[in-house]
Amino acid sequence: MKRFLCLFPIILVLASSSAFAASPAARWTGCYIDGAVGYGFWKQDHYTETYPPPVLLTTSTNNGGDGWLGTLGAGCDYQVTARFVVGAFGDYDFMSLNGSSEFIVPGTFALPDPTFSGNQRESGAWGAGARVGFLVTTSLLAYVNGGYTQARFDQVGFGDLAAPFTPNIYSMPAHTFQGWFIGGGTEYALDSDWVGIAGLSWRTEYRFSSYGAADLPVSVTTSGIPTGLAENVQHTVQTVTTGLVWRFNFGAPAAPPPLATKY
Repeated sequence: MKRFLCLFPIILVLASSSAFAASPAARWTGCYIDGAVGYGFWKQDHYTETYPPPVLLTTSTNNGGDGWLGTLGAGCDYQVTARFVVGAFGDYDFMSLNGSSEFIVPGTFALPDPTFSGNQRESGAWGAGARVGFLVTTSLLAYVNGGYTQARFDQVGFGDLAAPFTPNIYSMPAHTFQGWFIGGGTEYALDSDWVGIAGLSWRTEYRFSSYGAADLPVSVTTSGIPTGLAENVQHTVQTVTTGLVWRFNFGAPAAPPPLATKY
């Protein structure tokens, strides 16, 4: 599944379609709300350092996690020509993307470089940006988008991996990471076809997000005493979502009547 997401294509169709009318109505102009569900996974690169000041102590390693998410959003589009649509939007992801994280303490315990491990969860993210779309037909919009994003990763409790396992010895605080995203997808208008709800469309989207690194201090869980160490952490996140969009079409002209057919 992860390999599929990494290879997920973002395709803009540049050829005309016989189903595209010569002068289509500006059906894509207007504001909307949307909701979707999907799957995502994150990858974390990290290393142990002194703190403060941050001085590298170990080599960089990586961990990951995955899970399901739900998205709510809103935005506005404007159909600038017969084939091109531009817009701005914002959305929030309710997430539970769970995985593992590690904390390595070099040369300070009886065992060489002991490793502590704990569960790490991405619990939410939001983004705001812009998109540019190309109308393959009057009903099918292919688009790319990009913008600014923040992601929330919860507190991690590290336990000793040596037998017997001792949980939650050290803690790394929750943190909100800042970054950027780029993505794309398709949106298919349903109102003129088999679903009789005005302004309804079906959207499927892939998104790649990259977040800046942060130095997160590690403390003793029971006392809160700093260890003098930290984890330098950096994340990337990939998601695929699918759901419905309801467009209000404020200010958009009404669709023209169908052309008469000669027999």
